[in-house]
Amino acid sequence: MIYNNSLLNKVFFYKSIISVFLLISCYVKSQRVLTVGGNNWTVAVPSITEAGSNYSGTYESASNQVLLNASVPLLLGNGKITVRYEPNPNWDSSLILQARRTGNGTTACVACTLTGGTSYVMIPLTDVELFRIQATLALASYTNIPVQLQLSGVSVTIPAATYNSRIIFTISAL
Repeated sequence: MIYNNSLLNKVFFYKSIISVFLLISCYVKSQRVLTVGGNNWTVAVPSITEAGSNYSGTYESASNQVLLNASVPLLLGNGKITVRYEPNPNWDSSLILQARRTGNGTTACVACTLTGGTSYVMIPLTDVELFRIQATLALASYTNIPVQLQLSGVSVTIPAATYNSRIIFTISAL
């Protein structure tokens, strides 16, 4: 059997190009970036001045307490922003933290979308989805996506102490 060397070289060349393209696509597809900015939030709980009273129980931060910068890869890339908390160093489980996205931030991408997260989502100890980013034809890069926090469950039945927690945001593929 006789093989055309020129044809084999072309097939090898095209297979090589396709392989390199696939490797680059896999690398680019895995590149999701999330940075978190903003300030620490200290809840000012008013003093109780009358016996038998309880706290109002719900406190909200500024609407842009947390600012997220997120990028997901181009060409049908996506990203799921999740949130969780961890006690730092102590937290009472009766206290309920929630978060919501209060805006879209800034982007130059016209075919990109943010979905979900505009209603409060309870923040547990394990990751829960807050919102999603979809890049259709270009790199989806958003800056200053505002997130508001809410604390509820404050009560006189919780032992008096200073409670702190750390809120952790993560970006991953869908």
